[in-house]
Parts: sequence; C-alpha cells; structure tokens
Amino acid sequence: MFDDQDLTPYALIADDDAFIRMDAADILEAAGFLVHEASNVAEAIELLEHHAESVQLLFTDVHMPPGELTGFDLARQCAERWPDIGILIASGAAKPAVGDMPDGAIFINKPFSADVVHDRLQELLPDGKKPLPLKRKAT
Repeated sequence: MFDDQDLTPYALIADDDAFIRMDAADILEAAGFLVHEASNVAEAIELLEHHAESVQLLFTDVHMPPGELTGFDLARQCAERWPDIGILIASGAAKPAVGDMPDGAIFINKPFSADVVHDRLQELLPDGKKPLPLKRKAT
C-alpha cells in the first residue's frame, strides 16, 4: 500500500465517486504523485493516521456519503493534525463559505481539467514538495 521509504510524493484522494477518484488519480499520477484513494472521510483519516509522513497532498471532494463528515471537515482535520500536507478541495455543487476551508487550502470547481489541477498544485505546493513532473512544468 504505502512505501514510506520511497521518495516520490504521495497524494491521497478522498471522493465517494469511483469514476472521479480514477480521473483525479490519473491527473495526479501524470503530475508525478503516487496515489492512494479513500471513498470516505473515515478511510482517509485512517490512512493519514498511519502514513501522513509520506503524504504531500490531500485532494478531497466536498460531498461524501450521507450522514458522514464532509470534505471540508476532512480538510480542517488534516490541516490541524498534519499541517505540512497541502490541501486541494473540489466540488461541483458546494461553494466554500467563511470558515469551511483551512488556511492555505485551495478550492476548485468540478468538473476540473488536468491543467487546472496542475496550475493549482503549482500554487499550493512549495518546490521541495512538488514531484519532478510539476517541477519541470514550472520552469
């Protein structure tokens, strides 16, 4: 699952829609990340609790299965507990209100393109946390 000794940055995608997770995974893998997926907030938090030191990016949807925490909740918990992880939040329905997003997180609308995601990652991640393809694209 995770190889904590690997120097390639990891991204964690949290989205309850398998097709969107696959699309986001393709985009992030093309950007140079190794990708791990969670279908809900509880799965994402469990993965972070065990492997946060190897995760550079959390890419989360806002809406999760009914009755569960939202992607905004996940983003706030991630920022509190693992402040070194960059956070990208996406939604096609919800817009962030004041206090929804932690400081430093970036919001994008769905549907998103690879170019939009890559551009936001350039803004979000410091050079030392960017995978090689993103570093090359920035030059």
